[in-house]
Amino acid sequence: MKRGLQRQLWLLITVIVLLVAAWWQVSSDRASAPGTLLPIAPDKITQVTLGMGNAPAEHYVKRDEHWWRVDQATSTRADNMRLAELLRIAAAPVQSWQPANSYDLAKIGLTPPQATLALNDETLRFGTMTAIGHNVYVQVGERVGIVSLRYMPRSAQSASIQAQ
Repeated sequence: MKRGLQRQLWLLITVIVLLVAAWWQVSSDRASAPGTLLPIAPDKITQVTLGMGNAPAEHYVKRDEHWWRVDQATSTRADNMRLAELLRIAAAPVQSWQPANSYDLAKIGLTPPQATLALNDETLRFGTMTAIGHNVYVQVGERVGIVSLRYMPRSAQSASIQAQ
């Protein structure tokens, strides 16, 4: 075998080994990742209820590709971009999960929660910030996750007040 062909063969084998190692690393990282807050895709959500502290809850329903705020007797068009922000919370990457009974829920602001976000039939309860970093506690069922503070919901009314 000529020397040039032999070098090309070794180069090809090296590239294949590196590709296999990269594929293995990516699949290993995905398998060990804690996942997202909810298993549902944001585009599959059709109902949103947002409760902030003691303020009345805001109810939204998606009809014909648009979001509507629904009150007792009225229905008004909602800001689709604002609702898209709330929907993205479902796909927020979780840094870690722990069983809810491993925390004192009152100490981390989950009894009562700072905010409650119901997406379809799944409820997210938001607590206080963690002691280190810009993260917040979120209860989903019987688990508590830690996510970035940027995923903490805010009221659509507070957003419109700030814009004025």
